[in-house]
Formats: sequence, C-alpha cells, structure tokens
Amino acid sequence: MAYDFERLLERAARVAEQADLFIVDSEETPVHFEANRLKSLQARQSSSVALRVIKEGRLGFAVSTRPDDGEKLLEMALETARFGQQVDFELPGPGAYPSIDVYDSAVLGVPTARMVELGERMISAVTGKHPDVLCDGGVETAAVSVRVMNSRGADAGYRKTVMGLGLQGTRVRGTDMLFVGDDRDDCRVIHDVDEVISNTLTQLERSGRNASVRSGELPVLFTPSGVVSAFIPALASALNGKLVFEGASPLSRRLGEVVLDENFSLYDDAAIPMRPTSRPCDDEGVPCRRTPLIENGRVANFYYDLKTAAKAGKTSTGNGSRGRGGAPAPSVNALVVASGQASFESLLSGIKEGLVVEYLMGAEQGNVLGGDFSGNVLLGYKVENGEIVGRVKDTVVAGNVYKLLSGITVGADARWQGGVFTPSIFCPAVPVAAK
Repeated sequence: MAYDFERLLERAARVAEQADLFIVDSEETPVHFEANRLKSLQARQSSSVALRVIKEGRLGFAVSTRPDDGEKLLEMALETARFGQQVDFELPGPGAYPSIDVYDSAVLGVPTARMVELGERMISAVTGKHPDVLCDGGVETAAVSVRVMNSRGADAGYRKTVMGLGLQGTRVRGTDMLFVGDDRDDCRVIHDVDEVISNTLTQLERSGRNASVRSGELPVLFTPSGVVSAFIPALASALNGKLVFEGASPLSRRLGEVVLDENFSLYDDAAIPMRPTSRPCDDEGVPCRRTPLIENGRVANFYYDLKTAAKAGKTSTGNGSRGRGGAPAPSVNALVVASGQASFESLLSGIKEGLVVEYLMGAEQGNVLGGDFSGNVLLGYKVENGEIVGRVKDTVVAGNVYKLLSGITVGADARWQGGVFTPSIFCPAVPVAAK
C-alpha cells in the first residue's frame, strides 16, 4: 500500500506556515567491467523523502530513506526548525509546467545480456587493435520518479529514464601511463557504441608517440572535453546566484557587462528533450526553462534557487537542486555553449606550433572563483604545422578564464560531455609549462 504523502503534508501544514515534500524513487541496473573483464552486474532500488518546513520564519529539514516513517520525519523537521536559519522566501503555488520528454519505456526493457554485450564490444574493439590497453567501463540503465508537492498547492512530478555507457583505457609502458576514453548517455536506448569506440581509438592513435613542447604562451585548441575541464567549473561558480549575492563571484557587480569574447554564449537549459539533465521542474517545484547566462560575451543572468533568489531580491530560475534529498542549493541543469562556424580540422590547420587539450587534471584546485585554473594535461597533443605529431607529457596549462576566453574562435563540433553541450574552443595564447 502506497504511503499517504498528502496526509503527511497536511499535518506539516497545520503546525508550520509552509511545508514541502521531495520524493524520489529510483531503479538502477549497472554492469561494470574492470581490466577487460566483467566485474559486477546487479540491480538496485532506492527511495527517499525529504520534508522541509518553515515555522515561525525558521527553516527545518529532514530526510529519510524510509518513506513510510512520516511521523518521525515530521518530528525531525520541526525539531531542526527550532534552531534553523531565518528565511523569508515563499514556496511556489500551482503553476504550468513545460512538457519535456525524458522517458522511454524501452530503456527498462534492455536485457542485462545486451548490456554485457555492448560493454564487451567496446572493450574488444579497443584491445583488438591495442592489446596492451587495459579497459574499465560500464553500461547502465536507470529509471527515476520524482514528485514535489507543497502546502501552497503545487504538485509536480515526472518520470525519467537514463541509459549510459562509457569506456576508460589505461596503457602502461614503464613509468609512462596513458589514459583514454569516452562515454555517452541519453534518456533513450543507446543501440550502438561506435562513437565511443571511434573516439577512444582516435585518442590512442594520436598518442602513438610522445612529443615535447616548449614552455611559454602557445595557441591551444581545447576539445569539448577540454573545454569542460578547463573553463566550465569557474564559469558555473561565478554565475551561481548564491556566490553572486555573497560577493564572492568576480561577476557580482557585472550583470549586463561584456566580460568574455562576443563569440561566447552560455545557456542553462533544462528543456532539451531526452537529455538526462532535463526536467520540467526543479527540486523545489519551480518550472524549469532555458536561461541565458552569457550572451555574446555579456553577463545576462545568474541562476538561483528559492532561498538565494529571495535574499537577492530576484526570482528563482528553476535551478534548485537537492541531489538525492539534501537541502536545496543553486545548481546548473544542462549547460549549452553556443556553437561557431569553424570545423575542428580548420582550427587545427591554423596552428603552427601549439597544443590540443583533451583532458586537464586538477584544474579545479586553483582559484576557481577568481577564474584562475592550472591543470596537468592528462591527455593532450603537440601540434606542428597544422598536424598532431604526438602526445605531450609533464605539461601544465594555466591561465585566467576571463582572459583566455577573449579573442577566441568557437568550433562547430559541439557534443555532450556529461551535462555540458559544447564545441571546441581555440585560444591564441595560453601559458604552458613543460619539463
């Protein structure tokens, strides 16, 4: 018998000014491979319910993985409200939610034998050409049900399916370790793994020999995965409404100003059909939408949850996120970097001496809020006269996001990298340090 969440909400509303419930049920089937072999295969289910109350202007919160224990949940939420933060935001009332397709029942019907087959195909395709590479990876299907309801009458919910697969290859030659790989995810069934295989093999072919690079300022072409590891953490932090309100963001007082190249535009978009990061409402019941963050280099908006928006005198942008049931905080949905016109090949051909960066390691350890990053090139290539001539080692790429994303050329080769859809970006002068 299903638990009566409406009754729990009614009881909470009688003893508090406002209350909301966030209910999540999920079912996952991950197939994991390690060192070229099947490691594990199991299905798991989980449920959680979070209750938030505002009593006498103070915020109380409780979460449980036992949805049937409503009495205890309400008791805990009211107890934390006694010492909770003073807040002045209002929960959303009933509203219209966009219709966003994020569910494909066929995902739930993918047999585990098929998932194993896809994983083995990825591994055999790589090891067949490069037998010295050890591959980890996996294939996973999942279904998630979300419901958000509150004492003001809002009641929103959706079901989402996700299928993801990926491959990570490691090659060790003495003290030299090479890491390659790729992944895909979708709300629909992924029928083939050719793209993941092709991208992984391309990385291995480009890394066939090592090449040295000089220190100094060099032109660098960041691939989509390179853009995500180098630039996105700093930009996502700087556009976070909480950090903007606290004055910690370098963009706090620059709304409406041009801070990046006019060719650079960035959007938060939860309305893209069949993307695992899309949803009709955020975790607080606010309708999601496409929010311009940077348009033609100009700061257009920041992203907010309810609490932060109230403090800043703004309205929520539908970016309240609770993860698996924690307290809401501003978080991006899906980030989209607008594509340009230049092909990867044309950008590469214009480099006389420089780098292509696929992945940076440790770039988030710098002064991310200030826009600074410094990361080891986990995977990158030396370019000479428009051609990739080998893989670089012991190389560090550093700089300031706001300086480097000026005078750029944006590619036309956009692809999804997790929750970010971005093309390659060419930067004409990037500080590089090599041993």
